[in-house]
Amino acid sequence: MTTALVRALGDLAHGAVHAPGDCSCPRPSVLAERDDGIVVRSGPVVAKAHAADTDTAALAARLRLAAEAGREGILLAPLPMAHGGRLTELHGRPVTLWPHGEPVDPGDPDAAPWEEAGALLARLHRTGARRPLPAMRGPVKAALAVARMRTARPGDPATGPVLAAWAGLPGWARGEAPPPAGRGAYLCHGDLHLGQLVRHPAPHGAWLLIDVDDAGLGDPAWDLARPAAWYAAGLLPPDVWLRFLDAYRAGGGPAVPADGDPWPALDVPARALTVQTAALAWAKSAAEGRTPDEVEQVMIDACARIASLPPELAAAATS
Repeated sequence: MTTALVRALGDLAHGAVHAPGDCSCPRPSVLAERDDGIVVRSGPVVAKAHAADTDTAALAARLRLAAEAGREGILLAPLPMAHGGRLTELHGRPVTLWPHGEPVDPGDPDAAPWEEAGALLARLHRTGARRPLPAMRGPVKAALAVARMRTARPGDPATGPVLAAWAGLPGWARGEAPPPAGRGAYLCHGDLHLGQLVRHPAPHGAWLLIDVDDAGLGDPAWDLARPAAWYAAGLLPPDVWLRFLDAYRAGGGPAVPADGDPWPALDVPARALTVQTAALAWAKSAAEGRTPDEVEQVMIDACARIASLPPELAAAATS
């Protein structure tokens, strides 16, 4: 099934470039192959097969969001299909087409666009939704990560600190309730990390946010939570964190106060992303038959610190 789907995605992307026929185009290449997304490139076009259990109505709303006027320079817009829509189905999975963009170079961390990411998030959070949108999926994805860990390592006492840190979070951060009043109506990306930025048009265009699968209305602090968690755990240098945060504040981002301590707003989402990352680390290491690597262990240890403190001091473990 996967091989057939990859071939069909390649054909779809290739067909979006030009009419069928003999050509000298290189063969389509697989950019990503996971349960939640298979991405195949043909020249300037990328075809993505989304997860089989994707809510297609919610995805369609997110695609309209990325394509509507006013999102230029913030979100990469999807390409229309031959039938005029932006969503089709192949082998039982929803499929979309996108322009190809140049991703962040993982081999050059000094050139990572942290300021650009902060500025883009500020612009996104300051724009309102013109049409109904689903909730941002960040908390739901955190809950799914914990469920995946439980399945991969049932009853493993080593996962206890991660579960304890999870249990200490408020219900809204676990996807069980809406965000606090006044915090849940912002337009959010839902899964911000450097892999969600590309230059378009490549190679020297502006940076744009990609992958709207988790976008929607929610607490904007969630979009800052992953870099905040990395900074708190010691994985992101303080100067890099401040570059990102300062760019977000300079852009008028509403997730944190314009000055002063940002952690009262970031504490809960940062703890949730710490748990999510640690849970995925346990799940992936179990699936691969190995112990967690050094970076994964850092996030697992951060959960242990969070779980060891009373709730009123939990912020100290992530700041």
